[in-house]
Amino acid sequence: MAGASLLTLLDDIATILDDVSVMSKIAAKKTAGVLGDDLALNAEQVSGVKADRELPVVWAVAKGSFLNKLILVPAALAISAIAPWLITPLLMLGGLFLCYEGAEKVLHTFFHKKEEHSASEQDFNTATLDAAEYEAQKIKGAIRTDFILSAEIIVITLGVVSEATFLTQVVTLFGIAFLMTIGVYGLVAVIVKIDDAGLYLSQKAGSIKQAVGRGLLSFAPYLMKGLSIVGTIAMFLVGGGILTHGVHLLSELITDAAQETALIPTVGTVISALVPTLLNGLIGLVAGLVIVGLFSVASKLKPSKS
Repeated sequence: MAGASLLTLLDDIATILDDVSVMSKIAAKKTAGVLGDDLALNAEQVSGVKADRELPVVWAVAKGSFLNKLILVPAALAISAIAPWLITPLLMLGGLFLCYEGAEKVLHTFFHKKEEHSASEQDFNTATLDAAEYEAQKIKGAIRTDFILSAEIIVITLGVVSEATFLTQVVTLFGIAFLMTIGVYGLVAVIVKIDDAGLYLSQKAGSIKQAVGRGLLSFAPYLMKGLSIVGTIAMFLVGGGILTHGVHLLSELITDAAQETALIPTVGTVISALVPTLLNGLIGLVAGLVIVGLFSVASKLKPSKS
């Protein structure tokens, strides 16, 4: 009897692991787009700090990401069991926040860049303090952004495993959360150290190594600039996508637009595939600008302290 019970237990464990494996693959495919945005956003968020502080900053954000998921996974399971109707409104709030941050970045780039360049030089101690504050703000902002993107990944995964047993849901959610965090921040660490690798190779003996090193040094600034742009665009795409999925009318209009453009001869298929992404980004941009405008008006109307 004991042997039969053990075999039954092993069979149950094997079944659960098989279900977890299958569902994890499905969840990974469905969250691939969000992961791309997560990578771009986080690489952009941790850029700009001193070279010797890049990896510590990435590690600090990764620890914050693990903490986010330790909060989000149990919360998602609890909300799904107790109040599943709350998931969509909470996600939409997160989407609005991403749109708001993206709009602030765009407006800051166009309207405050000259002010930054015309700022007067400060003494060493003040510069050091500002660098520490800047790093802390970078970490805080990256963890905050990660929280929203992690919430979306977990909710998508929760939708995949919604019909599975509770144990399978728990194992799959924690497994996806752990693997995604390792993967994203491992790649972020590689990206931010490309310039260091280039400098190292450029100083080594051998023309090939030096040529590769110089190439990496030349490529690194363009990569970081590109990631900064992609990261900002990703805020609008992810935020707008969350909003359109939450508002049934918008989702239907985008679907109809995609179907209509598919009828265009020759290029209809390509345009139809791009339409949802472009419209999600446009909705995200408009929503972000509206929220920034509302906050700006509210701050001006707020009575000043004497």
